[in-house]
Amino acid sequence: MLLALLGLPAALAAQTNYDTVQVRPVQLSPGLHVLFGAGGNIGVSVGDDAVFIIDDQFAPLTPKIVAAIRTLSPKPVKFVVNTHWHFDHTGGNENFGKADAVIVAHDNVRKRMSTEQFMAAMNRREPPSPKAALPVVTFNDGVTFHLNGDSVIVTHVDPAHTDGDAVVHFRKANAVHMGDVFNNTGLPFIDLSSGGSVNGVISAVDKVYAMTNDQTKIIPGHGQVTDRKRLKAWRDAVYAVRERVQAEVRAGKTIDQVLALKLTTAYEKEWAGGHERFVRAVYEELSRR
Repeated sequence: MLLALLGLPAALAAQTNYDTVQVRPVQLSPGLHVLFGAGGNIGVSVGDDAVFIIDDQFAPLTPKIVAAIRTLSPKPVKFVVNTHWHFDHTGGNENFGKADAVIVAHDNVRKRMSTEQFMAAMNRREPPSPKAALPVVTFNDGVTFHLNGDSVIVTHVDPAHTDGDAVVHFRKANAVHMGDVFNNTGLPFIDLSSGGSVNGVISAVDKVYAMTNDQTKIIPGHGQVTDRKRLKAWRDAVYAVRERVQAEVRAGKTIDQVLALKLTTAYEKEWAGGHERFVRAVYEELSRR
């Protein structure tokens, strides 16, 4: 269930029946799992040291998320890393914060969650988050966790999906959680209202590609876990569309004229979601120059 950030209207997302959502864990390697439910994919590291999770979906799903984690470890969640501020990735923060988990994120995540946000692409206002939902540890460039027999490197990338994006690299497990810097179900959502940039998406993917190999498991913000070959194909699609839109902007075309060209048709089969929104965002960003 991809909900509002992948193109469904906010009103429809609000009508989601969380009672019917199933949260299921999938093992990637010993001690490392992904939880699929509604909203952003949750990374879970379990072991002797602690339960460490990446993102936490929506608040109503917290009991199901906790129940799924307990099938992996009896320990409580000790750390929550947010890949960015959006509500489908941080909705459970308050619940986990009240349960004494330490919430960690980039500086801009706390800044945005502390004040009202307006997502222009969705015409949606988000109120400030409760104190318990806010990250209590923030970083500028990155932070490393040494736990469960692995080095977990959290790195801030240039503004991409938002201006607070982070990717999480499990070095021993050879896996990277990319948050919504990579969406394996559609073309990217560039949240310009939150400081996002198509150029940042491309550079962030290039950075992840350079730190990985053909065996690396790539965890997207949405969609199935994949590998760097598919990540590269997605990046090349994003790059190609950016170049086409750039040429049309330079030619003085209007956004309606650019949309009429259907520049993303070749990618509809592999990445079906978010095409018009992506082209609109790229056009707006490139037109600012």
